[in-house]
Amino acid sequence: MKKLVAGLIVMLTTMITTHNATAAERDTLSDHTREEIRNNFIHLSDLANKHDIKAIHEMFWQSPSAMLVAKSADPAEGNWAAVWGNEAIDKKLSAIAHSGPVVLTPDLHKFRVVGITRNVAQSYDPVTITVSYAGQDGTPKPFLLIHNWLRVGKEWKIASEIILPVPPTPAKVAHS
Repeated sequence: MKKLVAGLIVMLTTMITTHNATAAERDTLSDHTREEIRNNFIHLSDLANKHDIKAIHEMFWQSPSAMLVAKSADPAEGNWAAVWGNEAIDKKLSAIAHSGPVVLTPDLHKFRVVGITRNVAQSYDPVTITVSYAGQDGTPKPFLLIHNWLRVGKEWKIASEIILPVPPTPAKVAHS
């Protein structure tokens, strides 16, 4: 009996996993929606370059669950940390904007959107960011910007933004 129950569990788990994988393989976003998210990302980059925190605020999902992961100025948080909620996001983005010039240069040829569901998407884009916040020296450096987008009514809002630094390529070691 135990073998039968175990076999049924394995079979059901396989069926559920196969069903979920098949559903996940379907494209959940139209080309129009992908273009809309791409245009939102371009607009976000423009607003960041203008230091328009108020307009960026409007692009975020208005929720205590909205999240931003960015460089931290507080050693107790570690080098990079998440902040949650719109007030904390506005405060972090304002501190970054007031640290000096901030320039985002997206690589739109590599911009991609993945539809998670009809109402949830994730975007990815390599960017170069010039910033002097929290000990950064203002030298342009590579980052990945990863956004989770949530459809709220008829608009796509940023549910989370992850600013991920790209580590430098290790120097090649000469072999003798």
